[in-house]
Formats: sequence, structure tokens, C-alpha cells
Amino acid sequence: MAQVTVQIGGRDYKMACGEGEEEHLLSLAREVDARHAELRGQFGEVGDNRLSIMTAIMMADELNEAKRRHKALQVELESLKVADKDAVRAFDQRHAEVADHIAAAAERLERLAEELAEGVKRE
Repeated sequence: MAQVTVQIGGRDYKMACGEGEEEHLLSLAREVDARHAELRGQFGEVGDNRLSIMTAIMMADELNEAKRRHKALQVELESLKVADKDAVRAFDQRHAEVADHIAAAAERLERLAEELAEGVKRE
């Protein structure tokens, strides 16, 4: 198991991670540190523990909002899939109706052609 040292709020923390995940963990730690610094700038020195809790809650809130949005997008995607299937079904039905009308018109034209041919033969 790999180990990296991350820095959050000016303090170093040794963390274990899977092999090959070091850069990802460091990237996440930089994001947490940036949020931590942002809150420190807004609220001043309110204590490291409190600031860490505030950072965690802020990031948890963002994650919750992302999950809510993801779920809404999944619902919208399913709705679009149903609408797509309905549109394809309606197109196919209309296509079949048009094909039937064309076939019926072709039959009428054939009958007219036969009638005209018979009329020409009698004369």
C-alpha cells in the first residue's frame, strides 16, 4: 500500500492509498485544502477542528447537490428515451400508413390503365 503526505490547513497528514492512486489522493487533498483556506478567509481563525468540520459539511453539501442533479438528469434521460421510442413508433406507423396509401393508389392506377387499355381495344 502506498503512502503520501497531504497538507491541509498548513498541517501535514500521512495517508495510505492504493498503488497508483497517489496523484489522485494528492489532488483531492489540494481541493480540500483550498476549501479549508477559503473558509478560513471568510471566518478567520475559528479553530482547526471547527474549520475542518465546516469544510467537510460544505463539500458534503456540494456532493449532495451533485447527486440530486444526477438523479434529476437520470429521470430526464429516461423520459427522453420513452419520448424517443414513442416518436419512432409514431414515425413507423405513419410510414406504414403512407405505404398503404401509395399501394392503394398504385392499384387504382393499374385498374384505370387496364380499363383504358380495354377501351382502346374495343375501338
